[in-house]
Amino acid sequence: MNGFLVRVVVPALAMMLWPIAFAGQTNPYKAKATEELPPRNKVAHIQITQGPSLETAYSNWAIIRWTSNNPGGSDEHFGIVTYGTDPKNLSETAKSHIRLNRNHPYTEFRVRVDGLHPRTTYYYTVDSMEGNGARDGVKSPVRSFTTR
Repeated sequence: MNGFLVRVVVPALAMMLWPIAFAGQTNPYKAKATEELPPRNKVAHIQITQGPSLETAYSNWAIIRWTSNNPGGSDEHFGIVTYGTDPKNLSETAKSHIRLNRNHPYTEFRVRVDGLHPRTTYYYTVDSMEGNGARDGVKSPVRSFTTR
């Protein structure tokens, strides 16, 4: 029974005393925050180099993917899919967060589109934007897919 108390009580006691014993000191086990880098220069001409294309589609959701040259600007970006059942009225929007890799010359976007209807044809275009809402201006031609 003594061994049990040592294994259970001592670690619990250490956890309770940690804030008192190390008040004002940095926790050595806590991850250090990364420094925010200034925005990278925007690329003069952003272009889609592959896609957009349907990665997968089910009865009520789909994933659209595409690749562009690295747009630059802030590291926080979103892939945007604007879609609808009428190619002349794309009124719905889906977006997915992505963090740019400054060391890559290209960026792959994947956006999940939810709330779709079975056996329905959808039309879409893709674009991307910085975290502040500024569009990159890389809008694709209208494409289509049909859910299962």
